[in-house]
Amino acid sequence: MTDTFIQQIAATSLAEWLAVGLAIAYVWLAARQNSWCWLCAFLSTAIYTYLFWQVTLPFQSLLNFFYMVMAIYGFYQWKKGQQTSSGVQSWPWYWHIAIVPTLLLAGWGLAVVAAGQFNNEFLWLDACIQVLSVVTTFMVAHKVLQNWVYWFFINLASAYLYAQSGLTLSACLFTGYVGFSVYGYWQWLGQWKMQHESHAYN
Repeated sequence: MTDTFIQQIAATSLAEWLAVGLAIAYVWLAARQNSWCWLCAFLSTAIYTYLFWQVTLPFQSLLNFFYMVMAIYGFYQWKKGQQTSSGVQSWPWYWHIAIVPTLLLAGWGLAVVAAGQFNNEFLWLDACIQVLSVVTTFMVAHKVLQNWVYWFFINLASAYLYAQSGLTLSACLFTGYVGFSVYGYWQWLGQWKMQHESHAYN
């Protein structure tokens, strides 16, 4: 099994290595609220848009094309936030109780519609990851603290999906993203607490 894993890593294309490197840079910079993260996101997702289409993961390909657009939007939002002193915000728990089941149902509906066009046993998982990721990316762009909790579970599901699809290096990347999700949450939580403490003294 170890030999198979090493062989799969060795067979990884240069494009996937580049996409992975840029993706790691994106998450690291995003956790530190550095706006250069969006350039890394744009380049990484442009590569992944092509790679996922090659392995018949249509929703992941479409999702990464969406990420390219969101990289531009996110950069604009963060720059605007710097000008207006906008910080990390937190959504109430009852919003998430309503959002998550709705998004999972939407993902299931997409998979049903696409089943006639694509032959992939993981189509439902592919679609749900796409729908959840779209909303979570908007949360990142608007600096919503709970985005990191969403990414924690999305990354776990993505790692499994990519491993099953033969994208071993990307599966390893998204397994690492699980840890980054925890790191990002604590980084943003610290700032959110500082904001509330400063408001309390003003």
